[in-house]
Amino acid sequence: MAFIKKTMVLGLLVAVAAGGGFAWWAGQPIITEEPAIDFTIVPGSGAHAAGQQIAEAGVPIQPLLFNLLARFTQKSSKLKAGAYELKPGTTPLRLIDQLVRGEFAQEQLTIIEGWTFRQMRQAVAAHKGLKHDTIALSDTELMALVSPEFKAPEGLFFPDTYLFAKGSSELAIFRQAHAMLIAKLSEAWEKRDPNLPYKNPYEALTMASIVEKETGQKSERNMIAGVFVNRLRLGMLLQTDPTVIYGMGAKYDGKIRKKDLETDTPYNTYTRAGLPPTPIALPGVQSLTAALAPAKTAALYFVSRGNGTSQFSDNLTDHNRAVNQYQR
Repeated sequence: MAFIKKTMVLGLLVAVAAGGGFAWWAGQPIITEEPAIDFTIVPGSGAHAAGQQIAEAGVPIQPLLFNLLARFTQKSSKLKAGAYELKPGTTPLRLIDQLVRGEFAQEQLTIIEGWTFRQMRQAVAAHKGLKHDTIALSDTELMALVSPEFKAPEGLFFPDTYLFAKGSSELAIFRQAHAMLIAKLSEAWEKRDPNLPYKNPYEALTMASIVEKETGQKSERNMIAGVFVNRLRLGMLLQTDPTVIYGMGAKYDGKIRKKDLETDTPYNTYTRAGLPPTPIALPGVQSLTAALAPAKTAALYFVSRGNGTSQFSDNLTDHNRAVNQYQR
């Protein structure tokens, strides 16, 4: 009888020690130094399979202990499949919570204001964190999946920084950026000044893209828009170099010459009146606002002062004088 009691006490002490060790392990960092370790849990995985997948990805964790912890915390059936990142300092308990919450590995992609759609597609295609499911599609095919309402993609994606789970679809990024552009454009359109010479929001978007390419000075965008709006109202040619450059496509070598201004294309605003047929770049929110709330000005001309700012003129005589002063 005494032997049995001693055996029971010894077993209890071992269990307590084991439990204490297990609790200690669950609260210790799995790794303490960079780099973080990427791993993926495939759909349909239970706690045992998840533990094996984590270990096989290089995470120094025992699948058996991971499985026991998931069961002990009653979370073994709540683990979410997806791509994750184990950061230094993460404990097994925190790892379980990360999988339950679906805190997937985060990636980001920044689309720059003034980029063309071609540049955006290149950036998306080059991002290693995305699933490249649109590379083989033409622009037309891509737009049919993003928004069948539009044929030409230029200008229809909002420049911003987008966060997404590693392994996300390229198509999802395009759809998100397009939805954001439409939302920003609609908001600006609802607040637009009355009597603007635009037939629809798309024309306003086209103007915003021109404003975006014409100046890097945010403070001047409303004035630039004011000049172009004045020209549209009077039936004057817009005569803006960025549209000519866009129409030149791959022929543009960094310089624009007199013959380029005289060569007719659908985007040459020196040879064709009105707005070009599509936007010429991805405009940011300030350019959208400027296009729909332009400065109230009599100016019809502007020329760069060479320091990033522009000289605005109400008539051709003053404009020619400014050109002689700042450009020659």
